[in-house]
Amino acid sequence: MRRETGRPSPLGATIADGGVQFAIFSRNATSVVLCLFDDPRQAEPSCEIVLAKETNRTGDVWHVWLEGVQAGQLYLYRVDGPYEPEAGHRFNGNLYLVDPYAKGLTGGFQWELSRQFGYDPASAEGDLSFNTRADASGIPRCIVTDDAFDWQGDRPLNYPLRKSVIYETHVKGLTAHRSAGVENPGTYRGVTQQIPYLVDLGITSVEFLPVHEFNEWELNRSNPRTGERLRNYWGYSTVGFFAPKASYSASGQNGEQVVEFKEMVRSLHAAGIEVILDVVFNHTAEGNEYGPTFSFRGLDNSIYYILEENRRRYGDYAGCGNTLNCNHPVMRSLIMDSLHYWVVEMHVDGFRFDLGSILGRDRHGRLMENPPVIERIAEDAVLRETKLIAEAWDAGGAYQVGSFPGGRWAEWNDRYRDDTRRFWRGDAGYTAPFATRIAGSSDLYLRDGRKPFHSVNFVTCHDGFTLADVVSYSRKHNRDNAEESRDGMNENHSANYGVEGPAADPSVRTLRLRQQKNFLTSLFLSLGTPMLLGGDEFGRTQAGNNNAYCQDNEVSWFDYSLTERNRDLLEFTKKLIRFRLSHQAFLRPEFYRGTDTDFNRMPDITWFNEHGVEVDWSTVGRTLSLRIDGSQAEIQADRDDNDFFVIYNASATSVRVSVTNPPAGKQWHRVIDTSLPAPDDFVPRGDGEPFVETHYPCTDRSVVVFLSR
Repeated sequence: MRRETGRPSPLGATIADGGVQFAIFSRNATSVVLCLFDDPRQAEPSCEIVLAKETNRTGDVWHVWLEGVQAGQLYLYRVDGPYEPEAGHRFNGNLYLVDPYAKGLTGGFQWELSRQFGYDPASAEGDLSFNTRADASGIPRCIVTDDAFDWQGDRPLNYPLRKSVIYETHVKGLTAHRSAGVENPGTYRGVTQQIPYLVDLGITSVEFLPVHEFNEWELNRSNPRTGERLRNYWGYSTVGFFAPKASYSASGQNGEQVVEFKEMVRSLHAAGIEVILDVVFNHTAEGNEYGPTFSFRGLDNSIYYILEENRRRYGDYAGCGNTLNCNHPVMRSLIMDSLHYWVVEMHVDGFRFDLGSILGRDRHGRLMENPPVIERIAEDAVLRETKLIAEAWDAGGAYQVGSFPGGRWAEWNDRYRDDTRRFWRGDAGYTAPFATRIAGSSDLYLRDGRKPFHSVNFVTCHDGFTLADVVSYSRKHNRDNAEESRDGMNENHSANYGVEGPAADPSVRTLRLRQQKNFLTSLFLSLGTPMLLGGDEFGRTQAGNNNAYCQDNEVSWFDYSLTERNRDLLEFTKKLIRFRLSHQAFLRPEFYRGTDTDFNRMPDITWFNEHGVEVDWSTVGRTLSLRIDGSQAEIQADRDDNDFFVIYNASATSVRVSVTNPPAGKQWHRVIDTSLPAPDDFVPRGDGEPFVETHYPCTDRSVVVFLSR
């Protein structure tokens, strides 16, 4: 096999000039060996290429070009250097390492990392000992991939945030259940086959839980009830930031997953649906100093990770054992290269950054005022139209909702979730906070020049109760996670309305359905960007488990038989989504102005109590109404919209609410009353008789919406 010195860029494995160019970073290594494999399960390589420091290294990059190597070639590295844990170095030339820039990793087998420790687990010296035995049989192989693909003219859709409806879901969970009825359940192709359902639902964007390669078998616990081994289902434990998860492929797991992912994106785009990826740049699956070594730790531990003053230990701001050193120039480049790859080569439309506050920490773990990587992402030319959404907190105590740096970032607004749940539960003192949330959270986003759509509003997400469980359980039920229910949030701001879990009492079931409609109506009529947890539209339940990260089974999968059982809820949600997207008044790009001193202009929003008097926020009860001006001047739309009058009654009693007069020459028409049975609960155009009374009898715990015509 003819070889040449190669070039230091790009990093990874790149097909070029009748062969493949390999390049990998390591500053402190003393030797690098490229290992080629013919089979995904070989314990030893078929061929080893020793990279000479004198000819195959430029700066900190080791590189080589090999003639005749093609797409599909399997490879790993062995990298040697000092094993000095107390100095931050954990090189072990016996171990086989995954290329951080690999665009595919082999699948179809259960990872076994017991031989992938830099130290000897049996030694009394712990991680200060040195492991001299290793083989590659238990880890995936990197795959040389060809970027060529017929996109058929496809480009990222890049809808404006304010015109987006995000649907958070899981690639596997969306179609793994037998009720999905797809040909390839639990796969990228299964998602493609489920597109008609997503189109009919009306959402604009899917946000997938992590699809970057991870080890689903990393947990060593079993379900105490069933004995089934628990698996990492969510995937927040990344192994490869360029590699789509192999086990989500129906067509093969030796590179086919890359093509199948692209086919899925192309099909979603053709149906008008964006693709947003949940990305985990805050930590890796290598864990703390007692974890396995299969990539970053063995390539250059002191560069890639935040280490404590005692450099044997890892800074842990993710709650998962380690924290990536995101603002080191090398890690910054990897993050940018990964984002560019997924946008340019995989055509995704946006990213949600898990524990995004970690991106703002320096090498000592301190929060920075102007973090370089956050600013670089926000100002990057390639990503200019790409959605950037931060989970603006981390496990180290950082909480930056409303203050995440970087200018154009949107944020998951957990204060929306909490204030909305507490209002509808009937907690005292939450009417004013609820009003602030449905009006776009100006207290969080107005002061730094951001807009309402920078608030990603949600009532539920993957982390916590489903919507059906929010109204069915007063406490978490996580016994099946084998952590003695220590995991998951303790305060869920939920209620069971008399019975914990499933209820036979029709009155309890009716109230729970109404509360779900109340939550959904609040969400879709709020200023901001709504995010719907997948399955909430038809009452998906996790039986009270509020941390189903390890439940790769029917607890987490979408049971579509519920679409028939809860058809009224599903149809209500479809109507809500279409109603929102067809009315510019709910898509406005600016915050409400409220009362205007210019007497020639009506206020764009006015708040009332049940007596029709403008609200005194210091004495407001659990009933609130508001009037929205839908004129062109207020919403910056191409045409005027209807005006709206909305009543939110979170009290446990019915209330006769005063309804203000409609605009001159128009009449109010009722669109929504969540207390009514379907189909009267939602008449999208208000086609019934006009409402001409002065008061409306608003049922306890319900929402009523009028539009002017």
